[in-house]
Amino acid sequence: MHRRRRTALVLSAAIVAAAPLLAACGSAAHPGAAAVVGGQRITVAQLQNRVNEVREAQRSAVADETQYEQVVAQTGTLTRDTLHRMVLDRVLDRAAENAGIDVTRREIQQLRTELEQQTGGAKELENTWLHQYGVPPQHLDENLHRQLEAQKLAARLQTDTSQPAFWKALSDASAELNIDLNPRYGAWDAQKTGRVDGKTPWLREVPAAG
Repeated sequence: MHRRRRTALVLSAAIVAAAPLLAACGSAAHPGAAAVVGGQRITVAQLQNRVNEVREAQRSAVADETQYEQVVAQTGTLTRDTLHRMVLDRVLDRAAENAGIDVTRREIQQLRTELEQQTGGAKELENTWLHQYGVPPQHLDENLHRQLEAQKLAARLQTDTSQPAFWKALSDASAELNIDLNPRYGAWDAQKTGRVDGKTPWLREVPAAG
């Protein structure tokens, strides 16, 4: 990369609000599926397992039951937010694949090391990603992998993540995947490019390793 300090992406609501064309098709998912993305099912069981991982991590991170109950109350849409994030992860994966982008294990570790230095250590980084973005510790590296995918995609397109060219790549990938969301978790709005009944943390600017 030409700059020592670039930006990577962390899941937040910005991607949902910013992408004008990231469309999802259909409203009735296959039986037993929370969503179907590119013909591949995200099952209800897989979704619930991811939600349980977040809840277990949240419980371990607080001192007592009262604090945990407060955390649960603040994240009442966790199931739908988690599904939204899982679907959007696959959109980014496809966009990166279309652009011929690879991310190495070394790059992930380099980004993680830098973020640990900024947040004050490995545990602090895990807690930050858990509380702010709903990413449990065991999925932190997966998240950082996608942050690097987004960073590289923007660079390949000679743009940044706020520009139409970046979102056009995601829009194209989304159309290819023909996303079908189970109505019990909401509905996809093609213009708003996300669920119509909630917000999901998806994008945030963070410094990446050079």
